[in-house]
Amino acid sequence: MRNSPVTDNSDLASFGYRQELKRSMGSFSSFAAGFSYISILTGLFQMFHLGYGVAGPAFFWTWPFVLTGQLLVALCFAELASRFPLSGGVYQWAKFTGNPFFGWMTGWIYLACLITTIAAVAMALQVSLPQISNSFQIIGTSTDPKSIAVNAIVLGSILIVASTIINAKGIKLLALINNIGVFTELIGIVVLIVLLFLNRERSPVEAVVHVKHLGESKSFPDVSIFFAATALTASYVLYGFDTAGTLAEETHDPRKKAPRAILQALLSAGFAGLLVLLFALMAAPDLSNPDLGNINGGMPMLVKSVLGGTVGRLFLCIVIFAITVCTLAVQSGAVRLMFAMGRDGCLPFSKSLSQVSPKTHTPILATLICGIVAIMIMGMNIQFPKVFELITSISILWANLAYWIVVALQLKNRITPASRGVDTNARFHLGKWGLPINILALIWSSCMVINVSWPRTSTYGEEWYHQYSAWIYTAGLIFIGVLIYFYRKQRIS
Repeated sequence: MRNSPVTDNSDLASFGYRQELKRSMGSFSSFAAGFSYISILTGLFQMFHLGYGVAGPAFFWTWPFVLTGQLLVALCFAELASRFPLSGGVYQWAKFTGNPFFGWMTGWIYLACLITTIAAVAMALQVSLPQISNSFQIIGTSTDPKSIAVNAIVLGSILIVASTIINAKGIKLLALINNIGVFTELIGIVVLIVLLFLNRERSPVEAVVHVKHLGESKSFPDVSIFFAATALTASYVLYGFDTAGTLAEETHDPRKKAPRAILQALLSAGFAGLLVLLFALMAAPDLSNPDLGNINGGMPMLVKSVLGGTVGRLFLCIVIFAITVCTLAVQSGAVRLMFAMGRDGCLPFSKSLSQVSPKTHTPILATLICGIVAIMIMGMNIQFPKVFELITSISILWANLAYWIVVALQLKNRITPASRGVDTNARFHLGKWGLPINILALIWSSCMVINVSWPRTSTYGEEWYHQYSAWIYTAGLIFIGVLIYFYRKQRIS
């Protein structure tokens, strides 16, 4: 039996906030928010070529490896979502388990990740649309790198503008489109898995263990290659499952539904992605084809070559729909995070950023800023394509760094006697498993932060300043975050 709006609103009031956003999301909508953020049809079709280019077919093993580790983090987040059912997700969790400074830094880092991710996901249209029809290559030709970069920005900007309008219209329209998109994506995934399986060319063992990549035989496992591949496709796709917690103030009975949605989103997307990846490798006509590791080939080319031009294009249409709802979900998460931080007076122009439209029950200015900044970041791809590529790769680091802060603070609370009390209102508890799961989650997040930021050529390029860009940009982001925090604190005091 779900909580009444009055109960949910009084629960929110106990944290010192009043109900401003419209509480209209049910169980499926909450699940759909997290699932559409992960969006394996978006992530796999956009990033398959990167993992394949580094490790060949054996990069398949990075997927279950990352899924297992992220599940540990998701379990910790599910517990926190039940204790703190508030907009802003990781920002609120870090604030309440730590202090306002840790909350701010977590929110600041994750906000940078989310806005960058909006741009990165919107750019994924360039990977699929021109393979449906050459007419989508509006600027120049698909063989000219400059034309590809400009065309990607044009397509991505159109999508971000549409996403901004839909987000500004309110959560009801957003949830409706999201639900339809996720339902369509789920059907598409099932059909794709079946068709790939029916067109298999080799056994699972031949597909993912024996590696002959680009004419060069490689032994498996190769630890350095494995971790390099881990930093790419799976790490990029399997995060964002916390979105259900971020939308808690728009969900009925969020203490119960948000934790369940977090776990359901990760597990369903993770297992579906595992099967798509496995059967795609089993069905690929030629695993030594260098185009599988190329941005103009990859998964879209594989699907078209296996299923034929017409059926392949139909599936790419479903991928386009998945990219659209993924953009909507990422932007909705960024908007709620900006709203939550603005409501607490953490950001410049906080009052305006946290102002909610009485008509749409949406923070309009926050929605516009997220869209505009995402387009500005995407615009770098014209003159500085390598910088854009680096920042989108580094955004994966920022997500995992924010996750690391949260699970570290949660573990500190578990082992500090004064903080061991159980929230009697929470509907999800890890019980006696809480401590070992939290320890393992912290170890995993630490490994993810180190691995994703490691200055390797396969991830960041040949130049030394590109290889160390993850550390440089992250240090700069943290430095700016510290300056803003203490400047705001001084002004308020």
